[in-house]
Amino acid sequence: MRLDHEDLDLTNDDNFIDKEKLSAPIKSTADKFQLVPEFLKVRGLVKQHLDSFNYFINVGIKKIVQANCRIASVTDPSIYLRYAAPIYVNIEYVYGSHGKKATSVKDNVKIGRMPIMLRSCRCVLHGKDEEELARLGECPLDPGGYFVIKGTEKECVSEGVNTQKQALDYLEAKVKKTSYGPPPEKDGRALYILRDLFLAHVPVRDNNFRQKCFYVGVMLRRMIEAMLNKDAMDDKDYVGNKRLELSGQLMSLLFEDLFKTMLSEAIKKVDAILLKQSRASRFDFSQYITGESHNSISFGLERTLSTGNFDIKRFRMHRKGMTQVLTRLSFIGSLGFITKISPQFEKSRKVSGPRSLQPSQWGMLCPCDTPEGESCGLVKNLALMTHVTTDEEEGPLVAMCYKLGVTDLEVLSAEELHTPDSFLVILNGLILGKHRRPQYFANSLRMLRRAGKIGEFVSVFTNEKQHCVYVASDGGRVCRPLVIADKGISRVKQHHMKELQDGVRTFDDFIRDGLIEYLDVNEENNALIALYESEATTELDEGAEAAKIRADITHIEIEPFTILGVVAGLIPYPHHNQSPRNTYQLNRMDTLLYLLVYPQRPLLTTRTIELVGYDKLGAGQNATVAVMSNTGYDIEDAIVMNKSSLDRGFGRCIVMKKIVATCQKYDNSTVDRILMPQRTGPDAEKMQILDDDGIASPGEIIRPNDVYIYKQIPVCTTRDKITSPLSDSQYRPAREFFKGPEGETQVVDRVALCSDKSGSLCIKYIIRHTRRPELGDKFSSRHGQKGVCGTIIQQEDFPFSELGICPDLIMNPHGFPSRMTVGKMIELLGSKAGVSCGRFHYGSAFGERSGHADKVETISKTLVDKGFSYSGKDLLYSGLSGEPLEAYIFMGPIYYQKLKHMVLDKMHARGSGPRVMMTRQPTEGKSKNGGLRVGEMERDCLIAYGASMLIYERLMISSDPFEVQVCRACGLLGYYNYKLKKAVCSTCKNGDNIATMKLPYACKLLFQELQSMNVVPRLKLVEA
Repeated sequence: MRLDHEDLDLTNDDNFIDKEKLSAPIKSTADKFQLVPEFLKVRGLVKQHLDSFNYFINVGIKKIVQANCRIASVTDPSIYLRYAAPIYVNIEYVYGSHGKKATSVKDNVKIGRMPIMLRSCRCVLHGKDEEELARLGECPLDPGGYFVIKGTEKECVSEGVNTQKQALDYLEAKVKKTSYGPPPEKDGRALYILRDLFLAHVPVRDNNFRQKCFYVGVMLRRMIEAMLNKDAMDDKDYVGNKRLELSGQLMSLLFEDLFKTMLSEAIKKVDAILLKQSRASRFDFSQYITGESHNSISFGLERTLSTGNFDIKRFRMHRKGMTQVLTRLSFIGSLGFITKISPQFEKSRKVSGPRSLQPSQWGMLCPCDTPEGESCGLVKNLALMTHVTTDEEEGPLVAMCYKLGVTDLEVLSAEELHTPDSFLVILNGLILGKHRRPQYFANSLRMLRRAGKIGEFVSVFTNEKQHCVYVASDGGRVCRPLVIADKGISRVKQHHMKELQDGVRTFDDFIRDGLIEYLDVNEENNALIALYESEATTELDEGAEAAKIRADITHIEIEPFTILGVVAGLIPYPHHNQSPRNTYQLNRMDTLLYLLVYPQRPLLTTRTIELVGYDKLGAGQNATVAVMSNTGYDIEDAIVMNKSSLDRGFGRCIVMKKIVATCQKYDNSTVDRILMPQRTGPDAEKMQILDDDGIASPGEIIRPNDVYIYKQIPVCTTRDKITSPLSDSQYRPAREFFKGPEGETQVVDRVALCSDKSGSLCIKYIIRHTRRPELGDKFSSRHGQKGVCGTIIQQEDFPFSELGICPDLIMNPHGFPSRMTVGKMIELLGSKAGVSCGRFHYGSAFGERSGHADKVETISKTLVDKGFSYSGKDLLYSGLSGEPLEAYIFMGPIYYQKLKHMVLDKMHARGSGPRVMMTRQPTEGKSKNGGLRVGEMERDCLIAYGASMLIYERLMISSDPFEVQVCRACGLLGYYNYKLKKAVCSTCKNGDNIATMKLPYACKLLFQELQSMNVVPRLKLVEA
């Protein structure tokens, strides 16, 4: 691995190296924290998506093309075409006519366009450092790992797979229908299915089914065991039994399917041509796989990535929502989005099993980061140091296993397979044979792995219950790095960490030298992992039992806080909060605000914040908070805000909105045109912001109903081609007006002209709106405590301390007791100490022992030294009377974030307005200028009040009154015949006794819909 400038900067950076620490006496235990940033450089966060995509681009495509490299025509098998390398392929094909045949070779034939994942090895941004990225106009901190399709950012969500069930369903479907796949052979379809499809990963050589029979036997044996002994049941929610499909695997499935579809299409077309006897033109095979019309690969890939509907015809896979639009509200929101894992599990099923917190998730998946609501516990997030594996070659591993003394299946009889003194050896679900000394075998493989002779992600796991040794090298397993310990003594020593800090040693060197290794969930079961090295090496008068346990310790955690994910690591002191509060906070992170005008980095920070660069792209501000009750406008989480701090720019934010206008080209070769605006006349004032080219110019203030593009559309766009230029009368105006909230001034920030895929001109505007906080805007601290702004008070009426400090916000003390967010109190203390002594304090999870979190005692000591109370309380004076308040007030800085829920976007009212066609009731929603619904519960309230006329007015007069003619004889609806000037009943065919009455239109609709289903509602009328 070569070090970029950026890496060198990081390693020499002052905020990573603590000068005091280096001069301190060498402790017996090494400070292993520095390994975490090194790991994140090599792996982690977005790297798993990039790794899997790079593997697909560099290896996967080649394999797929090589596996299907020959297309032969069915009618004349001597005509063929062959591929040799991906997306640009070299082909060799036969052409000729009238019986003469010749071969020809073409190189670099383009068969499709591949969407490229940002920052992967094929992206233009790959390997650029921060300055170059900034020059290219890209954010240097953007992690990449998503696709850009038609201008929106898409990200493949990792998926979990329950392997057995899918395989069985897949077979079930296979037998029924034989529309594709090879034609049935001489010995019938069943043998073909058993040989090639049933247990496809077990090879059958020369129709020798022995290995397959053994496999089925072992499967049946496991089933019987599970029925007799419930403990032997596999847990399908156990993380070790799951595989994550990353974008690379999903893309390769899709590419293979599209590729095979393309081949079969080409064969069909070629056959059709070869069947024609009279072929005058020279036959050229290559034209059937290239060219715009045969562009099915690029179209298919693009369609899947933009719609997210993942259809693979061969496997009958139809999944929806496989890609999701990457939310770009805040830096951290998108980071959390990229590490998200979606299950293939219906959200509607109310099952607790898959939703509960699995013990095997420790260190692999974040325990806090999961959404509230229907997908709670199903959608998970990767932990900070998780890596997801990609496939590795099996051949060398198989050979290695046999070298290490695995007895081959071929030489064993069926009884010998399950003798109690030997273990089965299974590699990626394939039975290799058995071994007499499983522990020796497993240890040898581990030695080889630590020496770098086999892949670093190969896992070995002995299962005592099942008498098996599992060796796994497949992709999609989650694993994490751990420090290797010998009898409880860590292999990583202080001098190794010193080399790392000097930039001599990298993370990969630690793995190469056998100091650190990756364990997956299964192999963790064979390990005994200590949280801290001190646990492993205490020299107290311990009993024999403790000494024995210590001697068994095999690994030590690198850092305990890495069991949390990226986003959970941003919460300070999360281990002092009630756990649901942390989960709430993680869901807030997604709703963080667009762009703050004056963002700050948190005074109380955590190690994760520094690792993911959140301190460079903050999303909040440090507000001085007084915890007290004031004015009564702070009931139930509301906050009282200081007008002067708002004037200084607290909580001020910019909202950007994108508008797109296009100039279309039509079939008859006419085009929309953009005109110079009228500078005088009736519409001139609406066009003040337009430039002479008819497009709004950047920097102009844009108000509601202003025209932002002055364009005209041809009146006729469908008839024959028009060659002569159109006259002015053949165009009609199609000006586009800006819609926005009344009375707000917004600014045209940028205008970009570009062309879309069909080549028509596309004009994109970004509208900028600066907003200051107002009543009802939503704020949140980092502990899941959201509050709305209840009132804004002049600074002179605000309480102030003896130092003359005035708080920015006042928070109600009742927010603490029931929520038990002690972390928030410690944050206030730590920030206050940090401000007074000029040092950022830390609050990483579980960090007190390893020095990554400041203890409350030391914080209080700092406060006392600086002349504050140890408890963080101050004496405040009332701003109204000037007298001291009767209690000491807990006051200090807390990091507050503004959320995207703002009153301006939600405020809405209407009088009369648009109605829905079908029910004739008012529309709903702010965007459609809808009404406010009086629902069932509101109706119940009005009934309880006995306000009958109010109910009548709300539910009928203001909604959808309708006059109907009802026949009193049959009770059905009639109609009014305007010709005869009288009402008629269509059932009785006369109009003798018809009454007119008022109904809600929806009620009339219901009656008619019931009648269409053969249910006849009859109205019985009584004189009122």
